[in-house]
Amino acid sequence: MNENVFKYLAIFFLVIALWSFCSEPDYEGGSYNVEVQTLVPAKDGLDLKAVGSLLKKAKNAQEFEKLLNDPAQGVNNMDLNGDGKVDYINVTEYGNDKVKGFSLTTQPDAGETQEIATIEIEKTSDNQADVRINGNEQIYGSNGYYRSHIGIGEILLMGYLFRPHSYYMSPWHYGYYPGYYHPYRSMPYSSYSRRTRSMYNNGSFSRASRSGFSSAVKSPNAGKTATKIRAPLARPTQTQRSFQKRSATASRRSGGFGRSRSGSTRRGSSSRSGGFRSGK
Repeated sequence: MNENVFKYLAIFFLVIALWSFCSEPDYEGGSYNVEVQTLVPAKDGLDLKAVGSLLKKAKNAQEFEKLLNDPAQGVNNMDLNGDGKVDYINVTEYGNDKVKGFSLTTQPDAGETQEIATIEIEKTSDNQADVRINGNEQIYGSNGYYRSHIGIGEILLMGYLFRPHSYYMSPWHYGYYPGYYHPYRSMPYSSYSRRTRSMYNNGSFSRASRSGFSSAVKSPNAGKTATKIRAPLARPTQTQRSFQKRSATASRRSGGFGRSRSGSTRRGSSSRSGGFRSGK
């Protein structure tokens, strides 16, 4: 009888030991790779060629921002902070007499701004424009450059861009968005990739070099980087890399990424802006 008890106890403890061993997350290069396994790389969350195609639909900068954040358009699937929801993209307009630009940014956390990409447009003739999209190196690496020669009639906002007006600068920030916008969940990369290919199968944008236009302009958000980014980056800064290592360690202790933050969406008190406060 005692021998049977000891035998069952031994089997029990062996099963527990094996279960604990198999449950340990993989460990590579001195840091746990839980984050890399569960989060989509940042560059896979915003297809720059699709952004270029979407640009043709907008009549002005504010409408371009609205289209970028419209889930029906299917262009934005970026989730830098890893909360399972797509990040709101802000548009800032800039330029000079010859070149007009848009800076695309997002705020993965309160008080932090990350530039995602810039779009620059130069009118080369009465009926042609040169459009270049530059992906931020931290997100897209050194190859995130696309260029296209487009007919003036193909871009609705050309008349808006090159007539006198005040540059648009998005008034929205982390947790505070326009009334028409509601945070939505990100989709798997495979689904996102199929969707952008089917909706924006446009071959007009091709890889480009770093060479600029004849008249250089600089984004007002150039150099703005956010630290609290959990999605894998192509060329993270040292502070971004350190934060991701700490996040990976914390994720291992708490059971991994992929869990949505708790919180509900609540309407803002500002009636002038028509915006609302989000629990994201």
